[in-house]
Amino acid sequence: MKKIILSLVVLFSWVSLLAQTKVGGVVYDETNQPMGYANVFFKGSTEGIVADENGRFYLQSDKTYKTLVASFVGYKAVETNLPQAVNLNLKIKIVPDNQIQEVKIYTGKTSKKNNPALDILRKIWERKRKNGLHMFNQYQYDKYEKIEFDLNSIDSAFMSSKIFKGMEFIWDRIDTSRVTGKAFLPIFLNENLSQVYGDNVSNRKKEIVTASKNSGLGQGDGVSTFIKDLYAEYDIYNNYLKFFDKDFVSPLSRTGINVYNYVLADSAYIDNKWCFNIIYYPRRKNELTFKGDFWVNDTTFAIKKINLEASKSANINWVKEIYIEQDFEVLNDSVFLLKRDHMMSDFSFSKKEESKGVYGKRTSLYRNHQFNIPKEDKFYKEEVDNFDPEVYSKTDEFWSENRFENLNKNEKGIYGLLDTLNTIPKFKRIYNLATILASGYIEIPKWKMDYGPLFSTFGYNNVEGLRLRAGGRTYFGPNDPWRIQAYTAYGFSDGQFKYGISGKVLLNKKNRFILSGGNRRDIEQIGVSLTTTNDVLGRSFASNSLFSSGNNDKLTSINLSMLSAEMEPIKNLTFQTGLTYRTLKSAWDKFSLDYFDEDGNIQSQVKQSEVNFMVDYTPKRKTIGHGVERQLVDYNFPRVFVNYSQGMKGVLDSDFNYQKLQLYYRHPILIGGFGRLFPTFETGKIFGKVPLGLMGIIPGNQSYFQIDNTYNLMNYYEFVADEYASVHLEHHFNGRLFSRVPLLRKLNWREIIGVKAVYGNVSDENIAINASGLTYRAPTDGYWEYHAGVGNIFKVLRIDFAWRGSYLNLPDANKFGVKASFGFYF
Repeated sequence: MKKIILSLVVLFSWVSLLAQTKVGGVVYDETNQPMGYANVFFKGSTEGIVADENGRFYLQSDKTYKTLVASFVGYKAVETNLPQAVNLNLKIKIVPDNQIQEVKIYTGKTSKKNNPALDILRKIWERKRKNGLHMFNQYQYDKYEKIEFDLNSIDSAFMSSKIFKGMEFIWDRIDTSRVTGKAFLPIFLNENLSQVYGDNVSNRKKEIVTASKNSGLGQGDGVSTFIKDLYAEYDIYNNYLKFFDKDFVSPLSRTGINVYNYVLADSAYIDNKWCFNIIYYPRRKNELTFKGDFWVNDTTFAIKKINLEASKSANINWVKEIYIEQDFEVLNDSVFLLKRDHMMSDFSFSKKEESKGVYGKRTSLYRNHQFNIPKEDKFYKEEVDNFDPEVYSKTDEFWSENRFENLNKNEKGIYGLLDTLNTIPKFKRIYNLATILASGYIEIPKWKMDYGPLFSTFGYNNVEGLRLRAGGRTYFGPNDPWRIQAYTAYGFSDGQFKYGISGKVLLNKKNRFILSGGNRRDIEQIGVSLTTTNDVLGRSFASNSLFSSGNNDKLTSINLSMLSAEMEPIKNLTFQTGLTYRTLKSAWDKFSLDYFDEDGNIQSQVKQSEVNFMVDYTPKRKTIGHGVERQLVDYNFPRVFVNYSQGMKGVLDSDFNYQKLQLYYRHPILIGGFGRLFPTFETGKIFGKVPLGLMGIIPGNQSYFQIDNTYNLMNYYEFVADEYASVHLEHHFNGRLFSRVPLLRKLNWREIIGVKAVYGNVSDENIAINASGLTYRAPTDGYWEYHAGVGNIFKVLRIDFAWRGSYLNLPDANKFGVKASFGFYF
């Protein structure tokens, strides 16, 4: 322990030499209350920071300063001497300036009238599309991007934890954040070199990655997903800046006057350009806002320098801090171009000051700008798969010559960190456990396979009773060109084994031509989705009644075989055709799929072959991986899905001839600063005669959980239809309303409202062949229900309250219900 403490003392003494001046502490008012959003800066410089809502600040500089100044509108500026290079835990008190008669003492809100800062802000709005890259028809430049993850808030207690026994050498790479002053350990580094091309006339942009390098703890899809979020582009001139699926109001937004206070604090020459300094901070807590300051040129009203720090009370989970710095260079008298962009996020389970977490840092550098060089239209066409192995195999010499800035000692050390840690058994166990929790699979490298998913091991329904499941998949790596998956399950009440097996192979990476096939014999709750797919191993959540609110006795025994081919000739446009053959029969005697055949005899089993053709268009969809399977980054993209199926009577002894046409449309819409609307529309029609097993079942939800595209208060098989149209509207306010209610503000709850409706019919010929004993009821008068919910309870829980709006007098009609769901969301 003494050696650790001694090492820390030496280490922090060495680190302190890297920055000549470090200061930190709290600003108080005359009543000894923390003064939120006070301006703190080194005297005689433009280096400063805005304190957070609790008056806390940390600031460091590579230069040596002897005086620190703290100020606020309506208060006297206070100078504090800095006797040492490092001055932490400062307590600075500022008092009202009674000589400024026209400024009243208030709790922080600035006036919207006669405010010179707002006059400057309006000039920025007028010029924002006439500055920087927007001044040119076309542009291109070189870009270097560096992504780093660091363990932070490291102290002696953390370092001496038993979990790190045998890995103490990693603490040799500890550094100190210049933003927060906290100790951190770099654990992952990603570098990218790219060429960026843009056309403002056609509003197109393309980035070509020429070199990429990963190191440290993480090469898998989970880390890649994190990086994708950090890679999210933003333009400070836009009204809203998207980070981690949340839309923050930009301080340069036209709506900024309503959510920010602005103060004209200073003016000075920066790079021979006279600039104004404006400080801004939120008008209210718990909104998605920033605090910070920016320097703006007095003639072009272009931003020269800006920093943004997310309010600690902002309604965002797992992120304690977001800090952004942008510096612009002056190309000539009127052109300001982004030169450096630095973003740091502090990921943590808690927003408490002492909580530990992970820094995610992105630094982007830009150079070699060229303008008005047009490209042909085909140049901007997105490639379906642009994976180039040479991009990821550049030598160390190449990186030394081509990266825009040198790596520091700790960053260089990350490249050898993983190789060393992988030789330590304890680290392997910790890493494997984290991987299992994230993926749900146990990796078995010796056999090149994964066992799982573990979360499907146990199940229960009325037919099988307790159900145990075991499964696995081949896994050589995230970019496997082929994959085989299989499972087996056993029900202790019906005493039967079930199984499923599927395989798929990627034959052409350029257009993602994939062949798939498989077979499954299982018991399932069918009719829980209007728009059907042929996922041979897909089993609905409703098939498990472990958490069901009613009897789950309408189960079907299914034997499904499938063969399909798909391709993606254009980015995010997929075509698929396939052949399926299935047999359907009731899983037990308390439910029936019986129908009358052409001779009037009752049949209890359906045998059906079907050929289908599907088109799936998902613009703006982002994926991870280049193998036969890919992961989605998020679901906030539009989707249009069209499916045509043809039943083929007589083929493989099939029973029915019919045509089925289905359309699905979903398009998340950002509604300014009022959250996001999720509209979903589905319609379909069956042409021809079909029994209950092939009918369109309006999807009910008898579980205690919220399930997408189902009706909360509808039972299974309550409504059937062979033609239908449904619409779901759900709006997420993301805490916009609750943030204005004092008693609810600190809870960071999020509001959700929605309505669901469906209309449908059943033809007389389909009613005529029904022998199941189930009375067909179609929503001919229109079924609808509405719900209101509260999300982000304890950061993971959502509770919805639903009310039925029609068909209230039906037997066993559910007029009111409560549903829940769990999830990890930012």
